[in-house]
Amino acid sequence: MATFIRFAVATRDASSDQQQGVFTALYALKRAGALLPHEEEWFQEITRWFDKNLERPSHLAWSSRPNAPERAISWFKLSATEHVSRMRELVALLEHKDITVEEFRTDKAGYVVYEDEHQVAAIPFPNETF
Repeated sequence: MATFIRFAVATRDASSDQQQGVFTALYALKRAGALLPHEEEWFQEITRWFDKNLERPSHLAWSSRPNAPERAISWFKLSATEHVSRMRELVALLEHKDITVEEFRTDKAGYVVYEDEHQVAAIPFPNETF
């Protein structure tokens, strides 16, 4: 059985009702102007790496119908070592900005709605919070 890893901040995401992921938190800092120019450049560089090396999930909802609620959250497979390493760089940037990041690990990410070589997107089981 695979183990999955996720990094998240305390702020809740409106769509999934789970803790926000690192990218969402960093984009919020960027919009707020809270990143210094070199931090923003570093964030953009890592974002470009992810754009080249990680597929975007094709869907984050149970249903393919329009306006279906996108409640799935993304998890890395532990075998995606380079991806996890790059995420840890982003975690360090958030922690430098005094934002606490939790690391979650699980063997049961939830109801998987998308999967590829490096990640899964899953709707958490009832009463699970990540």
